Parts: sequence; structure tokens; C-alpha cells
Amino acid sequence: MTTDNDGARPANQPGPLTETLRYAAFTHDPAGGNPAGVVLDASGLDDAAMLAIAADVGYSETAFVTRRDEAARRFQVRYFSPLAEVAFCGHATVALAVALAERLGAGDIVLDTPAGEIPVATGVGDDGTVRATLTSVPTRSRPATDTELEPALKALGWAPGDLDAALPPHVAFGGNDHLVLAAATRERLADLEYDFDGLAELMSRHGWTTVHLVWRESPERFHARDPFPVGGVVEDPATGAAAAAFGGYLRTLGLVTGPATITVRQGEDMGRPSDLLIDVTPQDSRTRVSGQAVPMTAGH
Repeated sequence: MTTDNDGARPANQPGPLTETLRYAAFTHDPAGGNPAGVVLDASGLDDAAMLAIAADVGYSETAFVTRRDEAARRFQVRYFSPLAEVAFCGHATVALAVALAERLGAGDIVLDTPAGEIPVATGVGDDGTVRATLTSVPTRSRPATDTELEPALKALGWAPGDLDAALPPHVAFGGNDHLVLAAATRERLADLEYDFDGLAELMSRHGWTTVHLVWRESPERFHARDPFPVGGVVEDPATGAAAAAFGGYLRTLGLVTGPATITVRQGEDMGRPSDLLIDVTPQDSRTRVSGQAVPMTAGH
């Protein structure tokens, strides 16, 4: 059986490690989740080649394994959007971990990323789908300044009254920085039309990877949207790095008083629903982000 640029080879028929695989992360449905490219052996590729592949794939990120030690289950990874390298990407990490588990067997792996060491646990569910749980680098979160917030709201077309006063704007870190803004209503979150170039310029100036827009349905369930213009993508359907940072945000605000599992529903307004589970513990600055990933099929 062959594969082309529209789909990934089934897991039981792996192709060359240098081919670009395509997975949908944080979903069990190839038509949902966030697509990611995965190259299991990029040791022969330079920066320009990896960027060119990521641009050709066209997904928000592609993960490249640049060094591998299968015996130790340790892999060096770099991530590229269509426009630039990023230090860490959660959904591509989940996709990569699932691809490795399908080929090497489930278990623990360690990824050496530009953001730091990322342990990932993988296991197979009753339905045969592989689930991965990544442990982020230590997270942190601080209040956004007026000089950060005001132009961000302007670029989004939001007013200060559109924000949830109980969830203040922050810049949160979980491998890279994300501006976290909480909408007061689900309707505000659903209506997203923003100044692409204006927001991209602001994000580049401050070093933000995405703007993590959330709405709180309940203390344990949030809806999210993530504009990603700095990567050349209007919006991400699932953003594991932002989810990791968001876990740190909740911990910093004292909204997690004991070990808690939070569900983040993302991509619904794009027609690619995704479910991210984040485990947060008040005494641990790291966030655990869990999700499934499945090979993409033609047309998805």
C-alpha cells in the first residue's frame, strides 16, 4: 500500500523514517484535532530543509527527530511552523510520541527539545488508540501589562468588557509564552475575526507563540481558541503548549487547590473539535497534557 502527501501510512505498514507522516492530535477522529507533520529521521536535514518541509506540509507545526537513541528511547526534536522554528509544540509532541509508540511499542520516552527535556508516557487504550501524556517544562505566569493588553484587544476587536473579570489577562509560559485572555461569554469566544498582521506584529514583538483565548464553562472545563499568525496560521485547532501554560496560569491564580484534571475543548468553532486533558498540582510547576493522535487519511 502506498501513501502520498494527503495521508499517513497505516501504523502496521511504516515507510521510510525520512518520510513525512501526518497525524491528527488530541482526537480519535482523523477529521478532528490538530494536524501535525512528523519526520522520524531528520538527521540529514538542515534548518532550511526542515523549514521548507514544514511550509510544504502547511500545518501549524511539523516535528523533526534530529537525533535518536531507540535503545534508551530518547530523541532530540525540533519543531517548525510554515514560517519559523518554535521552541516547543504540544500537539506535534503528542503526534510524534504516538508515531514512535506505534513503531517501537508503548512506554515512556524522553524528548530533548529547544525548550528543555520533555518526558512523554504512552499507552494503548481498549480501543487500540495510543494516548500520550507529556510533562511540560516548569510553567510560570504573570499579569499582562496595559501596554501588552490594550493593543492585543484592539487587534482582536475585543473591548475590556468582553473579558471575564475573574480570570485576569496573563502571559503564561509552558515551553514558550502565550497571552491568556478569558472571554466573559461563549458568544464572544465564538466570534473571532482579528487583524492578522497587527496581531502577528504584536506577538513577534513580545515573543508570544499564540494568544490563548478561553471561556470557562465550569471550574473543570474550558473552551479555547488560539490565533497563531506568527506561524502563518490563522488559528490552531488544538494547542498543547498553550494548554501546558494554561495549567500554570490556573495554578498561579490559586484556582487549583488540589490535584485536578481540567478539560480544554478546542477547535469546535473551526470544525475540528479537540479534547486536551491537563493535570495540574499546586505543588508542581509542571503541567501534564494528555491526548490521543491518529494517522490522517486522504481528504483530511
